[in-house]
Amino acid sequence: MSNPQLTIYERIEQETPEATVSAALEGAKHLAYWLDDEHRPDALPALEGEASADLAVVGGGYSGLWTALIAKEREPQRSVILLEGQRIGWAASGRNGGFCDASLVHGESNGEKHLPDENARLTELGIKNLAEIAATIERYGMDCDYQQVGTLSVALEPHEDEWLREMASGPNDPDLLDAAQVRAQIDSPLFTGGYWDRAETAIVNPAKLAWELRRVCLELGVIIHEHTQITDISDEGDTVVLSAATGRVHARRVALGTNVFPSLLKRNRLFTVPVYDHALMTEPLTPEQEKTIGWENFQGLADMTNRFHYARPTRDAEGRLRILWGGWDAVYHFGRSMKPEYEVGESTYRKLAAHFLGTFPHLEGIKFSHAWGGAIDTCSRFFAFFDLAMGGKVASAAGFTGLGVGATRFGAEVMLDLLSGQKTELTELKMVKKKPLPFPPEPVAWVGVQLMTRALVKADRNEGKRGPFLKIMDAVGMGFDS
Repeated sequence: MSNPQLTIYERIEQETPEATVSAALEGAKHLAYWLDDEHRPDALPALEGEASADLAVVGGGYSGLWTALIAKEREPQRSVILLEGQRIGWAASGRNGGFCDASLVHGESNGEKHLPDENARLTELGIKNLAEIAATIERYGMDCDYQQVGTLSVALEPHEDEWLREMASGPNDPDLLDAAQVRAQIDSPLFTGGYWDRAETAIVNPAKLAWELRRVCLELGVIIHEHTQITDISDEGDTVVLSAATGRVHARRVALGTNVFPSLLKRNRLFTVPVYDHALMTEPLTPEQEKTIGWENFQGLADMTNRFHYARPTRDAEGRLRILWGGWDAVYHFGRSMKPEYEVGESTYRKLAAHFLGTFPHLEGIKFSHAWGGAIDTCSRFFAFFDLAMGGKVASAAGFTGLGVGATRFGAEVMLDLLSGQKTELTELKMVKKKPLPFPPEPVAWVGVQLMTRALVKADRNEGKRGPFLKIMDAVGMGFDS
């Protein structure tokens, strides 16, 4: 018998037969769907020997790629080298859900809590940033399945209907949907209402975006070395030296876009923790299944709990509809450790599969082709922070906390402005000047994460009401509210 104190998804998890979950996951590849692409570009050669550049960029994900691209657009004659430890887009940039959000501060309420004086301006800058991403994609003919279709936030419990009304401009807002209207968009018996934010989110194929940024960088004259792990950074007066096992780069300026990985600037290492997120991709839906689920407008989907799910449709190379389904667990491993085996989360996959089957029961018999995970560079305020070091020669950005698909482009602009040595609107933002609270060292960090997780679970089971622990964390600036 189900426990009425559990959330809808916890009850679904209890009631879904294990054999049904096992059948759905049978044969799923433990590889990010987006990276499992025969058109993935071949690796570029590793650095060998000595090299020099006006600007060296460390990290071949979105943060580094946008920095290199914009640097060449600003100054075409500037020499730029990008150094990636493994493959372009192999980490978070190739594993995420492909939600490209306008928000730079993880949502309006979070921005208001941390930066009330400039939150309105940051909203404007975020919308401008999203528009510039779209313009860049069009300008260079980037094939990355970019679609500005918005996100549909759905209510599952009665108390969440009020949250939807708070998102709307008023009771007559056409994007505030009742149960019938939301099911006309995406059909699930669980959805009791929804709010469709059409303007501030796009969806994209994340790996294709990284690979197309790579292509454009190369065409603009950026030199890219893959399989070049930078192990040391040193100040040599007029230049900065980046050292790898196979060579060194001497650069006048350096931008660090290593995000979740331990920063080359040791003073920044306590500001982030790696939190593992996991996702599933369905096999292609049959034409009958596609008709039953709807989703003709292709918008992103998210529920409203602390342990939330995100989902979105995509079409594969044959034009067949698939659905990505991710979220729920956010897994932190003791010691801030990152290991390849953490990218596989069997217990989370089983929860996600059960939740998906309970959300879309009319897709009975559906199987998942891919199941994967990756680490998110989480900081205590849930949006990026910046640093300028070595006499203004080294800039860094990290802590995007799941919104990096869009916000990394803004971060690239900030880093380049900081490295210019000039005061700009971006360099003078409090967001840029102020850092988040650092996470404590172990074992306090691990204990804190466990307490936070339990408190969020309890809040979800109590109509979202935040208990004493969460209120304390909110007060000190380390509270999480999705």
